Amino acid sequence: MSNLAQSIRHIWLDGEVVKGEQAQLHVLSHGLHYAQSVFEGIRVYGGRPFRLTEHHQRLIDSARLIGFNLPFAVDALDSAARDLIRREGVGTGYLRPVAWLGSETLSMLPTGAVPHVAIAVWDWPDVFGPQARSQGIGLAVSEWVRPGPASSPVQAKCAGNYALAVLSRHSAARQGADDALLLDAQGNVAESTGANLFAVRHGALVTPPTDYVLNGITRQAVFGIAQALGLRVQERVLSLRELFAAEEVFLCGTAYEIQPVRAIDSHTFKIGEVSRAVSEHYRDIVGA
Repeated sequence: MSNLAQSIRHIWLDGEVVKGEQAQLHVLSHGLHYAQSVFEGIRVYGGRPFRLTEHHQRLIDSARLIGFNLPFAVDALDSAARDLIRREGVGTGYLRPVAWLGSETLSMLPTGAVPHVAIAVWDWPDVFGPQARSQGIGLAVSEWVRPGPASSPVQAKCAGNYALAVLSRHSAARQGADDALLLDAQGNVAESTGANLFAVRHGALVTPPTDYVLNGITRQAVFGIAQALGLRVQERVLSLRELFAAEEVFLCGTAYEIQPVRAIDSHTFKIGEVSRAVSEHYRDIVGA
């Protein structure tokens, strides 16, 4: 198995490009102990990052939502990311900006803790392998429930919001599934561990509202794709029973791109015309 850290030659850290092995944080970093960190995932196609500025703006907004400000503006982060892509020679890959609070204090109120920002990039063609786009993936319904806006800053892409995702992914793997489907506190559909969900019902796209889920940047792109394809989109509560009755299901996210779902637990779905049309249009947009 390849070691990701050893494969990355350079990382942008706090305004400077350093060798990968020199990009380190202190073991007492506040972000490590209390999840005071935010991150983004950005796809790179043909050496060009997709919606780079939108992702970096969300990184800044996420940090503010959980209580700290980044010391870099969007344009500085954009420039650093593009330079890093050139240095690493990445064609088809993945950018990971991440920001966290440092080791000046471990108080629950991190007054004086200094924010740090890093960006890494590496080659990464597919999450689930080259056959997943045509054959679909299997999901297992998770026993863990996605917390709502009263329990978690849902629209912050922060580390704390992904703890249940990791637990759910482990559980799904034990059941032989590729990923997990999380429900909300009312038992309705929320999202997978790392992507938003769309169901095809009577020719329309149905997706859960953003009360419990991140309003993903790829999710927003799908809204635009649906308009271009003449597809209706319904953003509304989606019960698990209705999801099981859908004609098609697909996930969308930066890492996942447009990923068809072939099964959820014992319920199966076809990889149909709508999913294929959305996927093809998406790949035309990104130039893949």
